Amino acid sequence: MSLQQNIERLFEIPAEEASREEILEAVQELKKLLNCGDVRAAVHEHGTWKVNSWVKKGILLAFRVGKLVAQPKNHNARFFDKDTMGLKRLTPAHAVRVVPGGSAIRDGAFIARGVVMMPPAYVNIGAYVDENTMIDSHALVGSCAQVGKYVHLSAGAQIGGVLEPIGSLPVIIEDEVFVGGNCGIYEGAIVNRRAVIGSGVILTGSTPVYDLVNQRIYRKSLSQPLTIPERAVVVPGNRRIDQPFAKEHGLSLYAPIIIKYRDEKTDASTILEENLRQPLL
Repeated sequence: MSLQQNIERLFEIPAEEASREEILEAVQELKKLLNCGDVRAAVHEHGTWKVNSWVKKGILLAFRVGKLVAQPKNHNARFFDKDTMGLKRLTPAHAVRVVPGGSAIRDGAFIARGVVMMPPAYVNIGAYVDENTMIDSHALVGSCAQVGKYVHLSAGAQIGGVLEPIGSLPVIIEDEVFVGGNCGIYEGAIVNRRAVIGSGVILTGSTPVYDLVNQRIYRKSLSQPLTIPERAVVVPGNRRIDQPFAKEHGLSLYAPIIIKYRDEKTDASTILEENLRQPLL
């Protein structure tokens, strides 16, 4: 029986009837594969992103059977969490730079070579962060979120995960995306490669995005998540409410706006500093 089949089977067993030891064995095997990037919560196949629901089920099993403990033992800076939710163990051989000051990576998250984490930042279980990405201070990479190569997550950026519902796609940030400060990207939104998300932009499943260049509106549908086009430059905006009370009081709704697509000027203002991403010896 494959790991996927085993997790699917264990997930359907009522909690009171399940074997904790059997679940722990499956969870440990899953986390091992997640840690090295051999298994992912979502994969890009045939031009589209697809969720691996069985991976999410395995993570939920870890929460189901975990027992609250103090970790690490005999240490002043302890935390209290499920015993299935420890911290990821890194060594210099991983070539990941985690600057001291309160950052944490949960066991079961993949962090590729050249990633830099500024304090405090957090990467949750099931997340995938690819090579040479910068995670700045107060940034979050949520559970199962997928972040590509050479991404810059500016200070205060919140990348939601979407662990549940199980069948829902997590947030996807593709290669070379620049996410400005205090942004929030949630509810399975996809940001295609080389897009720029301006400071303060909030993207959710219920937020329509207005493309001034192509005169289109991008929305989440029953079959497709909200998707930001490749190389789009998105900034915060607003749209008026066409209703008597709203007109009387000058009310408007928040609306992200694509004001242009990347050009040389945009590239110059979002260029990444290679000195921060030199291979670690």
